[in-house]
Amino acid sequence: MAEAGTLNLVFMGTPDLAATVLRKVLEWPGGRVVAAYTQPDRPAGRGMALKASPVKELALSCGIPVFQPESLRGAAEQEALGALAPDYLLVAAYGLILPPAVLALPRRFPLNVHTSLLPRYRGAAPIQRAVMNGDTESGVSIMVMEKGLDSGPVVLQQRVPIGPDMTAGALHDQLADVGGDLLTAALEGLENGSLTPRAQDAEHADYAAKLSKADGAIDFSLPVERVHALVRGLTPWPGAHAFLARSGEKLLRVGLEGGKPFAPDRFAGKLTEAPGAVLGLVDGLVAIRCADGIYGVAMLKPAGRGRMDAAGFANGYLQGGQACFLPRE
Repeated sequence: MAEAGTLNLVFMGTPDLAATVLRKVLEWPGGRVVAAYTQPDRPAGRGMALKASPVKELALSCGIPVFQPESLRGAAEQEALGALAPDYLLVAAYGLILPPAVLALPRRFPLNVHTSLLPRYRGAAPIQRAVMNGDTESGVSIMVMEKGLDSGPVVLQQRVPIGPDMTAGALHDQLADVGGDLLTAALEGLENGSLTPRAQDAEHADYAAKLSKADGAIDFSLPVERVHALVRGLTPWPGAHAFLARSGEKLLRVGLEGGKPFAPDRFAGKLTEAPGAVLGLVDGLVAIRCADGIYGVAMLKPAGRGRMDAAGFANGYLQGGQACFLPRE
């Protein structure tokens, strides 16, 4: 076992979640981060100026060398990484595929921070899919990376409850904090011999497919609790939306955020409208008919306009006749 503080750690990550994990790793006394790998700067904002990733910004502020290869498949990139003599590769939402030659480079392990309780939700969108599916818990797994997709042995896991109104964004932030602490605990346990990677049960594996903007369409013919799970899971990205149909008007794409189901008995005996029908403003929410109840939305964003509260939306778009939300144009 290496002496405390002498382990060479190479960190690989890109977005805010990865930066949160990196901050925790930098506080761990058992090793030193000798380099950070992150995706190349990308155009962002209205001006489409190149923007550094959160991991790059943090690493540079701490004096850590930053590498931004387009790929790690080339011999030159692999030699440069090998020259850093990593004891561990620490990966969190990096966004590049690590070929077997790279996974074989660290003296100890390539470790990944995965935001699910593996073998559940292998793949690209475990946080959103867990909330969209109405799960009551999620968690973080620290796993040894191998060629398969999130299939490697698990070193350590921690469960995190999903509250009934928790969004994917809120869960993301909580799992990021847990992930950083859990990664350093896994490093500690691997080094002192108290933890041993254990194989996943592949028979219980499922996959969290990558989301697109089209996945944000909300179908109000679904049960109200299902609608609530979808809206929460799609917040903040790719965002829930539906298309508002009004007499004499073109369909209007509207973003939906901050919703909640009304109590089941609130509209007892009054649910005569078809699913998707807008019942107006109720308790400061835009009330929409679902298959078995009413869903209220607090914030709405019409296409080409800024976000507005339910009252503002009702005043601007729900005056003058019946309206209905459709899942697609």
